This record gives sequence, C-alpha cells and structure tokens, in this order.
Amino acid sequence: MAETETVPNEGEEQQRGPRSPRKRARPGGEHPDQGGDGSGAQELTEKVVFINRSAKVVKGGRRFNFSALIVVGDKNGRVGVGLGKAGEVADAIRKGGESARSQMVQVTLKEATIPHQVLSHYCGAKVLLRPASPGTGIIAGKTVRAVLESAGIKDVLSKSLGSKNAANVVKATLNALLSLRQREDIYKSRGLEIRKPQPQPAAAEAAAPPAA
Repeated sequence: MAETETVPNEGEEQQRGPRSPRKRARPGGEHPDQGGDGSGAQELTEKVVFINRSAKVVKGGRRFNFSALIVVGDKNGRVGVGLGKAGEVADAIRKGGESARSQMVQVTLKEATIPHQVLSHYCGAKVLLRPASPGTGIIAGKTVRAVLESAGIKDVLSKSLGSKNAANVVKATLNALLSLRQREDIYKSRGLEIRKPQPQPAAAEAAAPPAA
C-alpha cells in the first residue's frame, strides 16, 4: 500500500503566519531579564516564588484574582522583592516583576558567602543565616533559596523558623541580608582601627640555644 504525504497549502500558511510557542510561568521559575535601560549591561534574574489564587463570590458566580510573589536580582549583591495582583497570572507576574525591579537594594556580601551569622524575623517568620566554607552550596528551602541565589550568594547555611508563609519568609530573608555588615564598617562606625597582626619572630631565633 503506497504512502501519501499531505503538503499544506501555501496560501493558508501565509495567512496563518508562523506559530510562536507560549510558555506558562510556574512557581520557582527563572527568567533572565535585561535592565530597564535596554542596553544589556545589567542582566537581571526574575524568579516566581509563589502564586496565590483568591475567589470572590458574587451574584453571577465567582471571580478569581491572582497574586504573584517575584524576586529579582543581578547575582552581584542587588536584590528586590515585589508582589503583583491581577485577574490573570501573566499580568500578576509582570506587575510583581516591575515592583521588584523598582525596589532593588544593595546587600553586603563576603566573596560567595555572608560576613557573619544573622537571625531576622518578619511577623511570624524567622530566618537564620550562617556563613559556610567554599563548596558548601546553598542549604535552604525554595523560598529562602530564591532570595539568596538572586543576591549572588553561593555558600550559606540557613534555617526557617516559625511561620511558613512565603511572603513573610521572603521579607525576613531580605531583612537578614540588609542587616549584614563588614568588619571594616563596624570598626569605622565606632571610631576604631583594625589592628594588624604583628609578625612572629623568625623560627631560627626561636630555636637558637641560649648564650652561655
């Protein structure tokens, strides 16, 4: 039995035009985005942390509304958090991303980790962050991890205590990062100078026998 191959009509193909694939954003997804000036000098990473759906009962039925919690960062010490609300998921994500980009702040880092241990809380959520040695990675849940990765932290230990509300946990993590300070800044604010360690005596002088 001979096989037949169907060829689409050229007129129909030109009328329809090329199809563009549509991708629906999911919670925890990562979307690279360029800076607001469009020059491409600053590349921002947008992550969807949580999407919530609420319903309002009216006479004709129920009306749904969506809220999206977005984290934006350049992975170089700048991070922002935004919450967008709309009747569609795509519009909520877009509004949350715009709000996060307009509220980006600079946090203090020490190479690929944080300078010191910090415990922060927001409402019922508490977040504990500890510095880690190189190669440890980010030991954290998906909510705290989104903020730490967007800020550019690669080695850290964390523990979420108290409430598990995504919005409160994200804000508690952001407050913890904002409370970090370098050792030099602390000494400078107190009017002190960092003492440099004095050089140890040479090993030969220490091992020399006492004079008779």
